[in-house]
Amino acid sequence: MTDLSKGAAFMGGAIIPIDAAALPVTDWGLTHSDIAYDVVPVWQGGFFRLDDYVARFIASVTTGRYDIGLDHAGICDALHRMVAASGLSDAYVAMVAARGRNPVQSSRDPRDCANHFYAWCVPYVHIVKPEIAAKGTSVWIAKSVRRIPADSVDPTVKNYHWGDFTSGLFEAKDRGFETTLLLDHAGHITEGPGFNVFAVFGSRVVTPDAGVLHGISRRTVLEMCSEAALQPEVRPLPLEEFWEADEVFLSSSGGGVIPVARVDDRHFSNGTAGPVATRLRALYFDWIMRPDHRTPVIRA
Repeated sequence: MTDLSKGAAFMGGAIIPIDAAALPVTDWGLTHSDIAYDVVPVWQGGFFRLDDYVARFIASVTTGRYDIGLDHAGICDALHRMVAASGLSDAYVAMVAARGRNPVQSSRDPRDCANHFYAWCVPYVHIVKPEIAAKGTSVWIAKSVRRIPADSVDPTVKNYHWGDFTSGLFEAKDRGFETTLLLDHAGHITEGPGFNVFAVFGSRVVTPDAGVLHGISRRTVLEMCSEAALQPEVRPLPLEEFWEADEVFLSSSGGGVIPVARVDDRHFSNGTAGPVATRLRALYFDWIMRPDHRTPVIRA
């Protein structure tokens, strides 16, 4: 029996070890970063908000004019089969639409490409290690780069255009910070690599409205705020206002709610995980186990 415990991929209708998964070097997904994707977490044997993640993926596929030959049910079936075959109970699961190879010699017409779907899963990924998140992570606001404008690359379509994030990560890592956060060209807070950001002002929880992915974890936080007697606000968040926040935290499918203790030289919550972020982090892991949010992995 093939060992899929390190991860599995679904490619060309077959389930293979993650180490065997590859794209042709001429695939536009590789040469042009022409890919739409999404990531859904599996926690203790169940997908979290699977239908919401797949619906957003399909919206990205539609916006990007990919034809992958699968509907909502077909995508879910592929993900279930792959995760079940891997045997993973906690997993990071990606679904991908790639532009594919162009069979027409010298063509630069994306309509000629053979689009395709693939998926892969690996053991659950925390974008910030849990022991660091529990104490509050550190974030560097990039100085050399700004977020790609929305009229250049649509941030609501989850994509592989990470040039701006990568530049910011080099800045952050060179200075000893865990991750990076980008501003837009108007000086507003946007997002970081793999996460949305929130600022807490008393009982108000503010997250940017533009230049960001409308993350499912972000949506979950906004919904959890009502249960936690907090007032969510989705609007522009200027950097000057951000510095006045009581707390800062991140949201991601790779770890849920992640408290932030430090941004640049500014320490929030006395340099620790703030109480609101800590409460929401615990609530997230409660929500991820609630039956109305879970789809158990179908195992043969």
